[in-house]
Amino acid sequence: MDEVFKALADASRRRLLDDLNARNGQTLRELCAGLDMARQSVSKHLAVLEAANLVTTVWRGREKLHYVNAEPINAIAERWIDRYHQGRVEALTDLKKALEQEPMGTDEFVYTSYIKTTPERLWQALTDPVFTKRYWGCEFTSDWKPGSTMAWDQLGVRLEDAEQVVLESDPYRRLSYTWHTFTPEFGKSVGLDDDVSAKLQSESRSKVTFDLEPVGDTVKLTVVHDGFDQGSTALEMVKGGWPSILSSLKTLLETGEPLPEPA
Repeated sequence: MDEVFKALADASRRRLLDDLNARNGQTLRELCAGLDMARQSVSKHLAVLEAANLVTTVWRGREKLHYVNAEPINAIAERWIDRYHQGRVEALTDLKKALEQEPMGTDEFVYTSYIKTTPERLWQALTDPVFTKRYWGCEFTSDWKPGSTMAWDQLGVRLEDAEQVVLESDPYRRLSYTWHTFTPEFGKSVGLDDDVSAKLQSESRSKVTFDLEPVGDTVKLTVVHDGFDQGSTALEMVKGGWPSILSSLKTLLETGEPLPEPA
């Protein structure tokens, strides 16, 4: 946690986070244009923020895009927020909310976590239905080959569709698949009203990609969920759900027990 607090202590780095929070997914050139800082200074500050995991990057072709990553703030809140008076952590909780809030016009969700595990174990956690049920409450049925279909079993509802498929499968390195099919039965199972359920069914199908990268005795897991329509209802739902799911995954792999189910 020392790296996080040191990174946040600098006003210029906080300004960079504010700029990314206003418009996520910027290149170095775009960040330099929006800030009164030299390119070298911006690069150095970004390196500190990346080292603290407050900023994560994704390559799109030849462009390196930078995103605010809420995982360290989530970790701080989960570890200490209940140990001290609320007034003493007001700044942390406000920052946590700011970092988790999806900026206007952003049609993707990006999140990076460092998990003390192996790529093989993490891959199993992402693909084994017995594993996924423990931290996600969802079971997958697939042979995990590119082009193969996936079935989702969640809350007593089975979701199947010809377009619900595995897109990429490189064991222990990369997994990508289309997001699940929103049906009226699914909407009822999670308590959605009919209007919200209908909006979800009308939206384009999104996709999620998991990149696994060994880093010492940990694995860097980067999740990119994209392909949403502008103003997507599904995006609003997944950006609230992913941090909880990924925190529970991390806890399960590192301690053997998932986080308690949120109230």
